[in-house]
Parts: sequence; C-alpha cells; structure tokens
Amino acid sequence: MFIDIDKWREIFSTLSRHKLRTALTAFGVFWGIFMLTVLLGSGKGFENGVNEGFPRISNFIYIWGQGKTQIPYEGMPIGRNIPFTVEDVDAIAKNVASVGIIKGQNSVGVWGGSAPFTVYKSKNGAFSVQGGFENVEKIAAFKVIEGRSINALDEQQRRKVALIGKRVKDQLFPKDQSPLGADITINGISFQVVGVTESLQQGNQQQEDEKIYLPNDTLRYAFNQTGWVGSFMIIPKPGVHAKVTEEDVKKYLSQRKKVSPDDKGVFGSFNLQDEFDKVQGLFVGIKVFSWIVAIGTIFAGAVGVGNIMLIVVKERTREIGLRKALGATPRSIVAMIMQESLFITAIAGYSGLVVGALLLESISRMLDASGGNVNFFSHPEMDFKTAIIALLVLIFSGVLASLMPAAKAAGVNPITALQDE
Repeated sequence: MFIDIDKWREIFSTLSRHKLRTALTAFGVFWGIFMLTVLLGSGKGFENGVNEGFPRISNFIYIWGQGKTQIPYEGMPIGRNIPFTVEDVDAIAKNVASVGIIKGQNSVGVWGGSAPFTVYKSKNGAFSVQGGFENVEKIAAFKVIEGRSINALDEQQRRKVALIGKRVKDQLFPKDQSPLGADITINGISFQVVGVTESLQQGNQQQEDEKIYLPNDTLRYAFNQTGWVGSFMIIPKPGVHAKVTEEDVKKYLSQRKKVSPDDKGVFGSFNLQDEFDKVQGLFVGIKVFSWIVAIGTIFAGAVGVGNIMLIVVKERTREIGLRKALGATPRSIVAMIMQESLFITAIAGYSGLVVGALLLESISRMLDASGGNVNFFSHPEMDFKTAIIALLVLIFSGVLASLMPAAKAAGVNPITALQDE
C-alpha cells in the first residue's frame, strides 16, 4: 500500500506549529472517549458486583403457607391452615405444565423458633438448619469453599451429611483443623460434615454463613417433620417466565386445597426473576445514560475539532488557492482536511480508550487484592464489542468534525484566495 510521506509530513508540520491549540482540541475528544470507557466500565463493575450477590439460578420461585383461609369455599369453613405435603410436591410436578423442577424444603430455626444446638467435641453453638438438595448452592447464593455440596445420592439415601457455613466452622473447629469428615451433633443427632460454604450475598452474608444444610428428607426424618413440607422451591421450564409458573402453581394449589381464588393471603410466594429483571433494567438505564453523556461529550469535542479546522482552512486560504491554481482537485483538498481532522480525533480518542481501560484494569486489580467484591462493585471492565462501538463513534465524530471545514476548503476560489492578504 502506497503511503504519501509528504502529506503526513505536511500534517505533522501544520499541527506542530500550533501545539497548544492542537492539544486543547484533541483533549475534548480524549475526554469524551475516556468518560465513555470509565462510565461503561464502572456500570459493568456495579452490575458484576450485584449479579455476584444473586443466585446463579435467577428465576426460581418460593411458595409457602402464609396464613389461614379468610373466605369460605366449596363448603369449607374459614380459619383453615393449609399444610403442604410430599404428595403436593409430586402432584404439582405432574399437573402444572410450566413447572420444570420442584423441591420441598423444610427447616429448623429459620422462620422462627429456637435454632437447634450443634456440638463438636467441647465447642457448641445454636445454628439454624435448612433443607438442601442437589445444586442448592445455585439457589441459596453461596459457594462451597471446602469439600463438596449435597448431591442426588445424599437425597435418595437420606444420608446424614451436612454442609456448614463458614462462621459455623470458625466457631466449632480450630483454625488449623479441616472439618471435612468430622461428625457434629445437632440436637443429639450425628451428621458428617462434607463441605463448608461461604455466602455470596452482601446484605445477608452473616446469616447465611451461620446456617447448616442437610438433605431435605434427612432433615424431615431426623427432626420429626415427615408429615409436612415447609415450602416449595420451583424452577420453571426453559422459556417460561417465573411469574407465569408462580401463578400457575398457586392456582393449582387453590384448586387442590379448596381455597377460594379470591383468598390472597393463604399462599405466600416470591419469584426472583421479577427482582432480577428490575435490576437488569436498572443496568440498561445506566448504560443508556453513560452512552448519552459520553457521546454528547465526544460530539462536543468533535465540534471543537471542526471549529479549529475552520480556523486552519482560513489561515491556509492562500495555500489552498495556490494548490487549486496548480491543478489540485477539490477531492484532494477535501482529503487533506479530512485526513488532518481524522488524525487528531483518532489519536486523541484511542488515547482516551487506552487510558480508560488501564484505569479500569488498575481498579480491578486493587479490588482483587482487597478480596474481590467491595460494596456491590466487582471487576469493572469494558468488553471488546463495546470498545469497537466506541471506536466507530470516534471515527464518525472525526468525519463529522471534518465535513464543514473540508467543504469550505473545497469551495475556495483560487483567484480570490491568491488575492487574500
């Protein structure tokens, strides 16, 4: 590819004659791309931090018995408690088409009442106990930092195994001892520790780290809860919104338990997908705001470049007239002005992108050094796709900045220009 060395020398010569003016002009574009990089990267860091606190399965549903019936229905009186049973779990799985996975869940000391007493040798403490199942860590938003989680065989065989929270481990076991394989007793019943968990939730971390998980059927039989199920944990089928499944299950339960459809206080429910969608909508708003602010700043910088190029064209009117008198075409004059404008915006914009990316990387490393997620902010970053879009915006702004000066230069009358003082 042929490179016109003389043209580039001319551009550098022109820019070097007005160093301060060139630097101040370029700074507007630099600052716009820098702001775009930092704003989008910071928004991504906020999104990462919040999403790390969300369970990895973000569309699950909890349904529980919330209160007594308040409306008589099909001959049934008011004031009835509506308990859930294992048979309800099977019936929902079979008859509600939108349900993908359903698990019953029981607990001791989670929703009121005294937490059971847990003992290991001479150490003890009162910790709430929750029923667990395969992949429970994806629902409860914790990670297994030692050992393993509850698996399908633990459920099927009702194994007496336990996942203990990090704070449970710290209270019951010496720092230099692994709890894996050790037997702890909960209300006098022995369980083998198979894993240690650490909460990923920011606001609820201590409560989760002071919890013990047992296979749910093990919990039911060990703590005399065989006649009922405390709540249902449900995951919709792929492609079904959690809100739809939530309403389907509650409607089916109303039919099965003979509860009036208008009796809204009987079944409590929560679906995480609604909350997740709201948070994601917030992040979309942050991205849109970042783009609006940054693009506005970039275009302001481009206008500055355009104004400076108009001054340049004015200063070089005689030169441009001489070029045209010697046979230079309007196209070559336009190319000269556009090349100079694009050069300024490209160097300034790329510098802003690099400096912004380096700043985000430095912040990310500092967060890693301090333990990762700090106050809902984690690993700020700007992805490759966004960087490409930013560069396209940069190129567009450069072209925009050069249009009016190039058109004015192309329209210079050689005779008039040569007479210009």
